[in-house]
Amino acid sequence: MIDSLMKAWHRRSDEELLSLRFRDLPLHSTDRLVASAVKELHRELQRRGLRFRPHVWLSDEWFSPDGVPGFAIPFYLAHPRLRRLERSQMLEVEGGTLRSCLRLMRHETGHAIDNAYRLRRRKERQRLFGSPSDPYPRSYAPRPFSRRFVRHLEFGYAQSHPDEDFAETFAVWLDPGSRWRERYADWPALEKLLYIDELMREIGGRVPPVGNRRRPYPLSALRRSLRTHYRIKRERYRVDFSQNYDEDLSVIFGLKGEVSASRFLERHRGFLRRQIARWTGIPGYGVDQVLKDWIERSRERGLRLRTAPDKALRDVVTALTVRVMQYLQSGNYRVAL
Repeated sequence: MIDSLMKAWHRRSDEELLSLRFRDLPLHSTDRLVASAVKELHRELQRRGLRFRPHVWLSDEWFSPDGVPGFAIPFYLAHPRLRRLERSQMLEVEGGTLRSCLRLMRHETGHAIDNAYRLRRRKERQRLFGSPSDPYPRSYAPRPFSRRFVRHLEFGYAQSHPDEDFAETFAVWLDPGSRWRERYADWPALEKLLYIDELMREIGGRVPPVGNRRRPYPLSALRRSLRTHYRIKRERYRVDFSQNYDEDLSVIFGLKGEVSASRFLERHRGFLRRQIARWTGIPGYGVDQVLKDWIERSRERGLRLRTAPDKALRDVVTALTVRVMQYLQSGNYRVAL
């Protein structure tokens, strides 16, 4: 079965690919997207006067292990067919464009350079960011409007752990388009950025004391099937606000009209998902679960479209964005790590 799938594997159906284990994927290199991102990352490091260059390898997710001056990138970035599979399973591709891939690489490089120069041992680093020995929580409640942390990756990721705060701050500092001195001028997070700036000037030309090229958890060692991987990943990204949406639905839709509200929402589901994810930072898969609830409740109540479609779309984006942000601010929503 596996041998037959290996022949022209990229032409196989999603169901056939999902039956494969990671170790069965015939991936020995990455395509142009990753190569271009790595090349641009090296340019940014060079422009910042940094001698350090992280090594990268393929695994199931993004991560940089303790003590390793490099990071793993997810398998789906290695081939366009796998990116299509990722989109079909998760409704979006994290790192699937050069811009988003670079954003994630900057973050992982923050971890890698932390490891390469043993920066977490420094007292000032610990004072500003917290103790790196703190255990990683299983989940955390993001504070969307906190100014103690930079805003880079979604979900207020810098707030999850001191090491993530360091990596996120480094990523903002490295990004040539961040204009961090202006954007964070009156934020408490500026002190962290200024520390990163001073620290990188200090270590920039030095040879890293940790130079191993270890590659923990490579694809070749992973026995989990892609089907199991995506089942677990979808559960992690699931969003269940457990809210009553009837009030919002009644404001936007009514009982009279030619088009059913459920059909209207289904038709524009992709657009709505992208817009709400953009404004809230919630992954597209999580937003889609909320939209699914709206569609089902609209169908149950027999609601109809009673205004112009463009206005209804704006109203839905506004209402759901407000509800999601209120939920995030309440502290009841927790992000799984």
